[in-house]
Amino acid sequence: MDRKKLLLLVVALLVAAGTAFAARTLFLGASAPKAEAVPVVPQGPKVLVAQRALPTGTIITADAISFQDWPKELVKDAYFIDGEADMSKLLGTVVRFPITAGQPITQGALVAPGDRGFLAAALAPGMRAVTIPVSAKTGVGGFVFPGDHVDLVLTQAVKGTEGEPLKASETILRNLRVLATDQSTESETIDGKTVVRAFRTVTLEVTPRIAEKVAVAQTIGTLSLSLRSLADNQAQFERILASGDVKVPEGASPEEEERLMREAMNRPIEGSTTYVTGGDVSRFQRSTRPMTQEEKVNRAMTAMASSAGVPMPRGGVNGPTIPTGPVVNVTRGKVTTAEPAGK
Repeated sequence: MDRKKLLLLVVALLVAAGTAFAARTLFLGASAPKAEAVPVVPQGPKVLVAQRALPTGTIITADAISFQDWPKELVKDAYFIDGEADMSKLLGTVVRFPITAGQPITQGALVAPGDRGFLAAALAPGMRAVTIPVSAKTGVGGFVFPGDHVDLVLTQAVKGTEGEPLKASETILRNLRVLATDQSTESETIDGKTVVRAFRTVTLEVTPRIAEKVAVAQTIGTLSLSLRSLADNQAQFERILASGDVKVPEGASPEEEERLMREAMNRPIEGSTTYVTGGDVSRFQRSTRPMTQEEKVNRAMTAMASSAGVPMPRGGVNGPTIPTGPVVNVTRGKVTTAEPAGK
């Protein structure tokens, strides 16, 4: 083989090797084709579904429900269909039984105002409904709607035998859920805006004991509503959780945690009341309770008995005598009395 042919053969081998290397690099460097999932769009009408978990007694609001695409073959006659259902008539209805998030809402799941058992369905287990009269001044000017939470303030004038009466306001109950205003749970909406209207009565959800307190409070003075912020409910839950009153089980599901949180935030609060007297508002008002006639007589009798060295009856003029000096406990049957030792 001559020299020229040998050179051509070497060049051809080099070109072939370079081509093979370039082809291998190209195939290895190329990314594998990606399979993209094509979203499946349900072919069917839009049905009304729950935006979040709706336990029994939940008052339906605009943010609790919405229309969502649904497969045509799974649509039932009991579903609310977009274009056929009137959303404005559904607002203010009450959930009859628990509904999970994303579940279609059926017509039998909601109780409308005026239906039999409506208020009973709105109440949580073990709770009661009480109605109190309010005015534009005591009812937050009509800006209280069903589903809101309020505090109950008692304003009264405590009279005595001398001077002006003590004027005081006291927050007696907290975190009461509003069920209805003027026997209505609906919020009237015009052009997408909630209309504020005056009302004369408010129905609240309370415990049996709190219902008794509200009944007594109405005979003492004037009841006013104090609207609570939504942020207060979350803070209240955190305080209850920190105090140990509500215990979240270990390994609880998000649904169980949400249920416990909702129950805690809706729980009425009694005790630890706060108050303000007229003296806290104006220097010309008194800050102490005036004496009653009985207290005035007892004070006078105590002063007279002290000056004369006579023992004063325990509990006032009509109470048992408090002996002075050494005493001996004498038991007669089941009754033990303290008798002076020198008697």
